Amino acid sequence: MAIAAPPSYETAVPARLDRLPWSRFHWLVVIALGITWILDGLEVTLVGSLSGAIADSPALHLSSGQIGAAASAYLVGSVVGALFFGWLTDRLGRKKLFTITVLVYLMATICSGLSWNFWSFALFRAITGAGIGGEYAAVNATIQELIPARYRGFTDLVINGSFWIGAALGAAGALVALDPAIIAPERGWRLAFFVGGAIGFGVLLMRRWIPESPRWLMTHGRPREAEAVVGQIERRIAAEGRVLPPVSAQRLRVRCDVRSWFVVGLISLLGRYRRRTCVGVALMAAQSFCYNAVFFTYALILTKFYAIPSGRIGWFMLPFAAGNFAGPLVLGHFFDTLGRKTMISATYLLSGVLLIGTGWMFAHGILNAVQQTAAWTGIFFVASAAASSAYLTVGESFPLEVRAIAIAIFYALGTLLGGVSGPMVFGALIEGGAREDIFYGYLLGGVLMVAAGLVEAFLGLASERRSLEDIAEPLSALPS
Repeated sequence: MAIAAPPSYETAVPARLDRLPWSRFHWLVVIALGITWILDGLEVTLVGSLSGAIADSPALHLSSGQIGAAASAYLVGSVVGALFFGWLTDRLGRKKLFTITVLVYLMATICSGLSWNFWSFALFRAITGAGIGGEYAAVNATIQELIPARYRGFTDLVINGSFWIGAALGAAGALVALDPAIIAPERGWRLAFFVGGAIGFGVLLMRRWIPESPRWLMTHGRPREAEAVVGQIERRIAAEGRVLPPVSAQRLRVRCDVRSWFVVGLISLLGRYRRRTCVGVALMAAQSFCYNAVFFTYALILTKFYAIPSGRIGWFMLPFAAGNFAGPLVLGHFFDTLGRKTMISATYLLSGVLLIGTGWMFAHGILNAVQQTAAWTGIFFVASAAASSAYLTVGESFPLEVRAIAIAIFYALGTLLGGVSGPMVFGALIEGGAREDIFYGYLLGGVLMVAAGLVEAFLGLASERRSLEDIAEPLSALPS
């Protein structure tokens, strides 16, 4: 007895999206969704720059170890949020979840400003992290699915690098929040968190104009809606006076009778795509340890070893943030031209070597505060492009039906392996007060970056300027 073929349809949705010229619609996607990284940078920098004021707050009285623990609580929350909201993003759709996650964020960051002791502060930081972690999964997936293939690498790197715009805003805000001539320190750090919540509300309003991902609709039994959304985008671009290139002959046949691919997708990550899985884990874990270990404790380094007053930390954060954003902005183009493998491996290897060298100079007291900041700025000009490329890699390497949960899983693994441990380890090392001990932490971060660069060089994927469906065939795809 012959087995009936599953219900399916042919679609040109991916080809229609990838052939679009850059337009105001794409700018809207970049601004409304990409602001996630600005919010994350704002949050991380506020806690880092304000750590001295938060620790000295009459209500909190936090030690260096508790500051590190609160940072780890934020990261643990981001792991849980990424996994939970990432699963929902693949199941319920991109648009619903990037609305819910920003709501979680804005409410929790406001509550952070109302904290009354260490435990309340750590709890609200964890919930804030959950919102941001969910944002990473939902937003990364949506951006990659809406941006044309030839712009995807540069766009993704710059958006991920915009974390440092938020870091700069956080540093500048800290200068105001910590200036007793403007506002009392106890009120200043609380007000800074309220501002983050207000920005989140503005983001919520902007996202009303972002449609559901046509690629998600295409693989979840809603072909007519997918075609309608692409048609709306095409009409918006045509109304700008832009000429739409002809659609290629490429067609994709997909099943329309399956709504959830979760179990099948997880199996594929460990089976068919296990090589890509190894690359993703290596890249995410290395950059997570390197960044979180250094950045979450940077203010403590400046105050404890260079005697920089907490009110001046923002001045040292600003050039550091500028270098971090400039890296993806300047180097991002080469990830689409020279190629992913060449640029990812080069940036990981170089930043790892530079991190070890600068850590050695710190241990031997060679650098003053300004020189230390200049060294970090140079290192993370390169390392920022490397870290952003990790998110690009895990987002484009796996099938569309499990893209969000794949991003969440790798983000979670990287954060658990490198991010949660980093601030706690460095917080303890800084509290010990020995420069030589802290150097071993920097050495570990550098070695992890070098190892990840080698993994990419041998196992990485050449995915530049290729359609997402060409890089990883959808689980719902059938022979044409």
